[in-house]
Amino acid sequence: MEFTAKQIAEFVGGRIEGNENAAIHTFSKIEEGREGAISFLSNPKYTHYLYDTKSTIVLINEDVQLEKPVTPTLIRVKNAYECVAKLLQLYESMKPKKTGVDALAFVSPSAKIGQDVYIGPFTYIGENVEIGDGTRIFPNVTIYDGTRIGQRVTIHAGAVIGADGFGFAPNTEGYEKIPQIGIVIIEDDVEIGANTCIDRSTMGQTLIHRGVKLDNLVQVAHNCEIGENTVMSAQAGMAGSTKIGAWCMVGGQAGFSGHITIADKTFVGAQSGVIGNTKGNGEQLIGAPAVNPKMYFKARALDAKLPEMYRQIAAMQREIDEMKKKLSEI
Repeated sequence: MEFTAKQIAEFVGGRIEGNENAAIHTFSKIEEGREGAISFLSNPKYTHYLYDTKSTIVLINEDVQLEKPVTPTLIRVKNAYECVAKLLQLYESMKPKKTGVDALAFVSPSAKIGQDVYIGPFTYIGENVEIGDGTRIFPNVTIYDGTRIGQRVTIHAGAVIGADGFGFAPNTEGYEKIPQIGIVIIEDDVEIGANTCIDRSTMGQTLIHRGVKLDNLVQVAHNCEIGENTVMSAQAGMAGSTKIGAWCMVGGQAGFSGHITIADKTFVGAQSGVIGNTKGNGEQLIGAPAVNPKMYFKARALDAKLPEMYRQIAAMQREIDEMKKKLSEI
């Protein structure tokens, strides 16, 4: 399918600089631009690519100042990143959607499957699972018994929903398994990345609220709860009974100890280790254990001075030892 700069500008509410009839049929990163492609520029670090890109059309922010003429047709918008997201959504919506159950998938006869659902090959759907309308489940997904999934949910390849939580009680001979008799509930408009695992609860439910987006390789333990529209990057992990609020942002490889509560709109940086409840009000946390950024960077600045401080303390200790020796000889 092909679109002109005029059509695109009308769709995103932009202003054209150049040929309004310039046409594109694909997308491309600005640094890899080619003829017939549309690119976008939102990060100032990539501005220099604007002057060399081969892309036919480039979306840019209204405030970008040009240092010299450019070849592509420009469409100026308030937020280029948001606009390209809208265009990608439009492009995706025009592609034919798969529906139905692949012949190589297994679906328990007791499962309830909504309308316009797609279930890919080698997927396993257990007993009494409920799946809402418009949900897409890609190949090799395993959904254990009793799981309830809402509408328009996307679950990518290899994800496991409803496996046993990690519950073991130590005894004199080793560890005794604690039966995990709860379920997983996933509400509407959730997206779950490849190879992500969401464990069933010991009792009750592990709950993923509406609009949550989980990246690949995320671990959600038993009895956890993730609030509406929270996003978590790859390899983040939650220990049991962690509750994360709504509209939180969690960076890659961040970890949460169990039985803690994370307030709404908390930002947790990559590789952070959160070990206690958070305060809320848009709090930002980085580091392990996680602290506010100002404290973290002060501590890191002191880290660089530690070798010199050690040398100074060692020298002082030697002087003190000498003084003690001299005093003992008096």
